[in-house]
Amino acid sequence: MRIVRILGWVVTAAAVVAVVVAGLAQVRTDTTTRSILPLSDPSQKASLEAARSFGGDPVVVLAETTKAGALLESEQVERLVGLEGRLSRLPDVAVVFGPGTVLNQVAGQAQNMLATIVGRRDALQMAAEARAQKAGLSAPAVRAAGRKATEAYDVRYGSLLVKGLPAGLPTLRNPRFVRAVVLDQDGQPRQQWRFVVPSPYAVAIVVRPRDQLDQSATERLVKAVKREVKAAGLDTERVTVTGMPVVAAGLGDVLAREIPRLGGIGLALIAGCYLLLPWLRPRRARLLPLLATVSATLAVLAAFGWLDHPLSLGVVAFLPIVLGTGSDFPAYLVRGADRRKVVVAALAAAAGFGSLAVSSVPFVRDLGLALAMGVLAATALGLLIARGRQLTTPALPETGDPGNDRGTPLPPRLGSRARGAVLLVAAACAIAGWVALPGLKVESQPEQLAAGLPALDDAKHAEEVIGSAGEVQILVRGKNVLEPKTLAWMREVQDVAVRRFGDRLHPIVSPPSLLAFLGTDPTPEQIRAGLAQLPSYLRGAALRSDGRQAVLSFGIELEDVAQQRDLLDDLRAAIPEPPAGIDADLAGLPVVTARSYELVSSGRYLDGFVGIAAAGLVLLIGLRRRSDALRAILAACLATGWGFAGAGVLGLTLTPLTVALGSLATATACEFTVLLGAARAGRGDLLGRSVLVAALAATCGYLALAFSGLAVIRDFGLFLASTVALSLLAAHVVRLVLPDRGARPRTPVVDLAPVPEEVLV
Repeated sequence: MRIVRILGWVVTAAAVVAVVVAGLAQVRTDTTTRSILPLSDPSQKASLEAARSFGGDPVVVLAETTKAGALLESEQVERLVGLEGRLSRLPDVAVVFGPGTVLNQVAGQAQNMLATIVGRRDALQMAAEARAQKAGLSAPAVRAAGRKATEAYDVRYGSLLVKGLPAGLPTLRNPRFVRAVVLDQDGQPRQQWRFVVPSPYAVAIVVRPRDQLDQSATERLVKAVKREVKAAGLDTERVTVTGMPVVAAGLGDVLAREIPRLGGIGLALIAGCYLLLPWLRPRRARLLPLLATVSATLAVLAAFGWLDHPLSLGVVAFLPIVLGTGSDFPAYLVRGADRRKVVVAALAAAAGFGSLAVSSVPFVRDLGLALAMGVLAATALGLLIARGRQLTTPALPETGDPGNDRGTPLPPRLGSRARGAVLLVAAACAIAGWVALPGLKVESQPEQLAAGLPALDDAKHAEEVIGSAGEVQILVRGKNVLEPKTLAWMREVQDVAVRRFGDRLHPIVSPPSLLAFLGTDPTPEQIRAGLAQLPSYLRGAALRSDGRQAVLSFGIELEDVAQQRDLLDDLRAAIPEPPAGIDADLAGLPVVTARSYELVSSGRYLDGFVGIAAAGLVLLIGLRRRSDALRAILAACLATGWGFAGAGVLGLTLTPLTVALGSLATATACEFTVLLGAARAGRGDLLGRSVLVAALAATCGYLALAFSGLAVIRDFGLFLASTVALSLLAAHVVRLVLPDRGARPRTPVVDLAPVPEEVLV
């Protein structure tokens, strides 16, 4: 029978391991806009709609030389045409346009024009000669009639050809033609082509991916673009492949490397704490809490895989945090602490973490839910381990007080005046932090948030050459967005944008710019004819095929998100009232980023208080005495306020992660307050020592984040490490100024009989 039970446990364990491993194999990361702004937000909706119609944020290939015009020579242009053609055929590519395809199209149109002119001339000559022959004229007279019929035509169109084609035949092999099309008389790129020829020394190819690419597809596309560029054989000094998809792919690579690395560092640091510090005997049992937490962490990650929910930036911080904080509760259970209080404290911590689900930033929500799941799973496994040890380990001998295994007396209580003074100072500092919260700066510099990401350097270099690093769009929607009145309105919108914001917004492509050759007041027939003359790739970059949507695209610099938000607000306000039946919205990654920053900045108090409220409610319901719950809530308020006050004094800036300090500090503050209360009321200094070890382990877990290559994660780890110290201090202060009236100093009971080490728990 025993063999059957053992076999059952083995089969069950193997099945669980198989399920977890299969889930881990399905884990994927996501650094797209869906991780920074909810899909339900209007800015996100408009951006995704624009991406569906015209492609997502572009990948930009920037090729540079040291010789002016070298990339416009015939051989180089032919290679550019070939490269752009291969890029357009890549999977997940919506639109490609660059100097090669622009020149090829212009040359083709010029050749068609020549063929049309020559064909029309030949037709006139043949018709005149046919009439002369029918009239019975002689052969010289027939030829003279043909010449006479074409004289007026030659006078009219010959002069146009001479003026229009001063550089010779319109072919890509004619460098004079190429230069005449792209460059002005001063050798500078013409304004209408600067989005693909930003300077005489550089050309740019714009690759717009299809909409809603996930992280893996984005990474595949970026690799494919780099591969094609490398194989193109361009004669350049430097080639830079950049753009927001490249930055996202680079961030995904960093996440893929850092998730296991930071988890391993956190695991090693916490294991060192448990092994080196005396808190539990025998020593071999000290890693049991960590074993429970590692198992819980893997199970949570597997759950993300099975649910097909990608891991976002916030979940990078998940591993070290849950290893540090999550391992506390199994440690208390193995130590033999009051199970009810440990479980209630764990539920409160999970509620505090889970309250991050109210955050407006999806990756912060993911972090909160992952931490809550990890704490609950680790506590459940800790209960199983504690029960197993209870069944196999003899109980401690009685020491005269079943609740106090060492009988350590409580420290003397402070007088009422001293307690009041301490409470006044502590509360004043915390209140100052809470009051200062709205004035604390939220980090909005992309180069600071993404510091340490190699792709960011390429984006900055491209910005210096092209004049922009991102793309913002004005999405126009209606039944027919190319009616003359709507086209005139779009021209007015573009003029306003350039006139008022031309130093920060650079026109890229739009229906008014593409149809500028039609003049200021084209008819519907002229608009249709003009569209027919445009290359499909350019037409598709600004106008949807059914005529219901159009975009005006502008390059925008990589600047402070707060300043960028103000710019976009001003642009939105400056857009003239559209014609009846026409709607206009701003779209693009800069719009999404600015909106995310706005939501983070405006929800500070909600993010700060909701975690404390959720954890406090759990404690009020779960603990037998409400006074214990109220002490824990007070400690959480103090620790959080002190953290904000410290940030203000030190001039630190908050991030979307550290804005939620209240929810994160609540978990440790409530835990320490409840368990220290249990230690003073009954379990003595062994449980108190376990609290100190848990605090150090949590600090080490957070400090593992300091090894991240991303500044936002590194600063988050240092911020949270200090939060643990503040939480422990707050717990001691609250217990000092609000002592438990039911606790009385106990007289030590000394048991002279030696206790074997293997029975000490």
